[in-house]
Amino acid sequence: MQTKRITSLVLAAAMAVGLLAGCGTQSSSQPQATAEQTGTKDSVVIAMDTNSEPEAGFDPAFGWGAGEHVHEPLIQSTLTVTNPDLTIGYDLATSCESSEDGMTWTVTIRDDVKFTDGEPLTAEDVAFTYNTVKASSSVNDFTMLDNAEAVDDTTVVFHMAKPFSIWPYTMAIVGIVPEHAYDSATYGSNPIGSGRYILKQWDRGQQIILEANPDYYGEQPKMKQVTILFMEEDAAFLAAQAGQVDVAYTSATYSDQTIDGYTLTAYQTVDNRGINLPVTEPSANADGVATGNAVTSDVAVRRAINIGIDRQEMIDNVLNGYGTPAYSVCDQLPWYNPASEVEYDPEGAAKLLDDAGWVMGSDGVREKDGVKAELNILYSNGDSVRQALAADLSNQLAELGIRCTIEGVGWDTAYDRALSTPLVWGWGAHTPMELYNIYYSPADTGTAEYSPYSNDTVDQYMDEALASSDLEESYKLWQQAQWDGTTGVTQGGDIPWVWLVNVSHLYWVRDGLQIAEQKIHPHGHGWSIVNNVDQWDWA
Repeated sequence: MQTKRITSLVLAAAMAVGLLAGCGTQSSSQPQATAEQTGTKDSVVIAMDTNSEPEAGFDPAFGWGAGEHVHEPLIQSTLTVTNPDLTIGYDLATSCESSEDGMTWTVTIRDDVKFTDGEPLTAEDVAFTYNTVKASSSVNDFTMLDNAEAVDDTTVVFHMAKPFSIWPYTMAIVGIVPEHAYDSATYGSNPIGSGRYILKQWDRGQQIILEANPDYYGEQPKMKQVTILFMEEDAAFLAAQAGQVDVAYTSATYSDQTIDGYTLTAYQTVDNRGINLPVTEPSANADGVATGNAVTSDVAVRRAINIGIDRQEMIDNVLNGYGTPAYSVCDQLPWYNPASEVEYDPEGAAKLLDDAGWVMGSDGVREKDGVKAELNILYSNGDSVRQALAADLSNQLAELGIRCTIEGVGWDTAYDRALSTPLVWGWGAHTPMELYNIYYSPADTGTAEYSPYSNDTVDQYMDEALASSDLEESYKLWQQAQWDGTTGVTQGGDIPWVWLVNVSHLYWVRDGLQIAEQKIHPHGHGWSIVNNVDQWDWA
């Protein structure tokens, strides 16, 4: 059966590569030769999934570098960067200071930077970029920014609408565009930037070719040419088998395969999968959408689920060993609270349910006050990993006396249904804002956005964290929002979400290619791998 599958994939991949080679009228539209084929040591060919191609092009105002799958924009410079340990470093910026009240950020920038058209990059371009992104972006939230002002050629002041201590993390993903050469209708296809690379060619639906910027102000990239092919997973696997690529994304499905001349490499992530557990009793919101859940509204059930699931078993059986247990939305990041971690304790979970009055029935299903311990677990259609996790979770919860069904849904209905039903989600970002997005309850709604939950103390810690004038001090407040010794979102607190696994990002890497140290990858299997492609090298 496996042989037949691989044979069919070979044919599929051959057709895919043939299509790539045959598109366009110029030979330059063909996939570029690998370093091994050409004998050069300064180019690399990478296969990414088709969803990695930026639909709106390479314009920061329309999501390039930002959004759900955050990464460095490469073509443009940013004011700040995230270091390997996820603290903040500088790119264009030479200093960055917040006012005591957090309402202004003053950033000075380098005076030796030019765009690839030869024009200097000044604070005017920075202010223009941020004001444009605020006005245009449908991907990132810029409501915390009032406006950006260029004070002189090397100083920009950000006037905030509200304090936002983690602003440096936003500055790490916004690529700076040239005011003199920006047209929202065309820039995404023909970007002018000042980053490490120039977009040399883009064949939509096929590939992009990046070339090193010869006038880059920093250290010159070791990789002078980077070709990225957009391919389905099956085709990427076979392209690696055929030696057509140097790096190819893959998944646990292929982890039992081998490719001569390649090593399967796993990178640590905070690309987590978890389920929301609605904490309120069944009701309906102002729009008539069902909210709350009669089973998960009992904190004992939520706590029992959290300690009654074997995360390592999920990693071994669903991810083929390529993952880590997840206990929060921000495992191992600077603002993570280790109090989130729990031990697998099925006996303790059973005792929690017993003590809370959930009595085991003769049918193996618990019941309390006439309510059966039954849940429907949702997962997104077409996501085989989430489906498998939902099935595994269902099997494990059955051992605790909680009977589950699983159901695939589209995202057009998933958000509403998750207000009353657990859903397998994917999260994980290089910013504490992920905690806010999941757990904060705005005053106008009184409930968190993705699952009914509110805790005034948790909200207060997050408000104080955002209002802090010291970024690193704010980490402690984010940690207290998770657990302060009395309340929070962890096992000893409200536990409105249960986190299952962090999915390792897997790549086939050609022998001899040395990929530079990777930051922990956020949610999304794509551009994160090439954040530092300029530092890659051939042995």
